[in-house]
Amino acid sequence: MVRNRRLLLGVATAAFAERGVEVSMGEIAQRAGLAKGTVFRHFASKDDLLAAIMLQLLDRLTSTADRLLDADDAAGALREFMTTGVEALVADRAFCEVIGRPSLQHSEVRDAINHLCDVAEALTARAREQGAVRSDITGTDIVLLLGGIHQTAAPLLEAEPQAWRRYLELALDGLCSPNARALPHRPPRRLPLGPGSCHPAFSRQLP
Repeated sequence: MVRNRRLLLGVATAAFAERGVEVSMGEIAQRAGLAKGTVFRHFASKDDLLAAIMLQLLDRLTSTADRLLDADDAAGALREFMTTGVEALVADRAFCEVIGRPSLQHSEVRDAINHLCDVAEALTARAREQGAVRSDITGTDIVLLLGGIHQTAAPLLEAEPQAWRRYLELALDGLCSPNARALPHRPPRRLPLGPGSCHPAFSRQLP
């Protein structure tokens, strides 16, 4: 059962990343070489399967951020975290399409999202303390920028798969500008969840 679950997650992750969330459970079973009933014994619905895949991806991002908290170079740590985050969005079509689906209401997914937001804020706080980013930048800004960078580059990615790196560098230059004027709007208190949103922190209510 453990082997079959691992196999299903691997096959489903690849299928959803390639074609989006419209891939059927039947096709996933076929790709995995398993009976459709076996899929449903492990995952009662497509949203349960998507939730499991989301947990894997969120765990990867959070593990990266946790590891980087001990880095001496806070600016380099923040750069690596953002690079990993945008790479994840670019590589996984389903990551954006899953926004707003019931899979995001699974308690484990919500907890993972909240933890990712907390770690992103800790990374950003270290960068602020070292003077590596502007003093008015928050972890919420960073998480939102991951989706913003991906969405900016999205129309180019089929012809130029690395185009997102240009916009990541533009964003990083703006974050690190030491003499920039104060931003005209307060930091967001809530990360939006809905059509057009594409970032890993999804509708997390901030204090």
